[in-house]
Amino acid sequence: MKGIKMPDNWKWLKRLDFYIIKKFLGTYVFAIALIISIAVVFDFNEKMDRFMSHEAPWKAIIFDYYLNFIPYFANLFSPLFVFIAVIFFTSKLAENSEIIAMFSTGMSFKRMLRPYMVSAAIIAIVTFFLGSYIIPQGSVTRINFEDKYYKQRKSNTARNIQLEVDSGVIAYIERFEDYSKTGYRFSLDKFKDKQLVSHLTARSITYDTASVHKWIIKDYMIREMDGMKENIVKGDRIDSTLFMEPADFLIMKNQQEMMTSPQLSEYISRQRQRGFANIKEFEIEYHKRIAMSFASFILTLIGVSLSSKKTKGGMGLHLGIGLALSFSYILFQTIASTFAVNGNVPPVIAVWIPNILYAFIAFYLYQKAPK
Repeated sequence: MKGIKMPDNWKWLKRLDFYIIKKFLGTYVFAIALIISIAVVFDFNEKMDRFMSHEAPWKAIIFDYYLNFIPYFANLFSPLFVFIAVIFFTSKLAENSEIIAMFSTGMSFKRMLRPYMVSAAIIAIVTFFLGSYIIPQGSVTRINFEDKYYKQRKSNTARNIQLEVDSGVIAYIERFEDYSKTGYRFSLDKFKDKQLVSHLTARSITYDTASVHKWIIKDYMIREMDGMKENIVKGDRIDSTLFMEPADFLIMKNQQEMMTSPQLSEYISRQRQRGFANIKEFEIEYHKRIAMSFASFILTLIGVSLSSKKTKGGMGLHLGIGLALSFSYILFQTIASTFAVNGNVPPVIAVWIPNILYAFIAFYLYQKAPK
């Protein structure tokens, strides 16, 4: 533009690139606003009776729930919005013969992809940042609201808990009840050089909420082994510090959504060291945030390759195929995650399978796109 000097690092982006970026991101935001508005109406219609019966205040409904529901929902279905945005305005460019005009100037299809990939990078960075740091904090408020006014999510009991509370120290609780913070049929085994040196059993163990990691063990018996010798100690009560707390095994449904990525990484590492097996959903959530960011590039390439050619079906045909592909991507991602939770597929592989499969689809469509 006359009178305005662009920075040197932006010289590789021309006026046409900024035009496409503006159209892409504008359509993306418009699609989010349109679909989110519909989603909010349907969600409120479904949950209104529960909200009213639990006497949820309007302030909490708006600010605690929907103000956090909107970014969560938008980020969750970001691949769908990317597809809709790309196909909608690219089909319009094709129908208006604007893409033909670009090619007639000698522009290649690869060169035309540049502003699309820049837009995809912006969406990927924003999606990752929101999903990893901002949305989890809002999810704490949203899920706590749902737990109070819609449906209880918190686990009140846990069974057959086994975890390593220290190096060579394994704790086991047959049943734990959250309302009393008490576990029943507790045992604590200490190993040294893979040999059992101490075995504690107790009728119950209660978490002291006034102190950190403090537990009250009742009606206990300790067997200490030293070679062929064995010493037995019994008592009514003993206070002990154990590096575990109820939150380690009372896992709330969708609790992984309430953690930032650094918190998830730390939690997974700590639970894995303790030998706690029920962490696959947390691993899936951690890797999915990265995979979904990269999906923006793959789905953008599919969308451009699919809709850059003028066809008899027009925009409607492109939108139909694009919606089918985007919904199938989301469905396949859910199925792959289920395989990781219920099967033996490593979470990182299960999460990336949809991206790998759709990368092949993107490459095939790219080869077939008009050059």
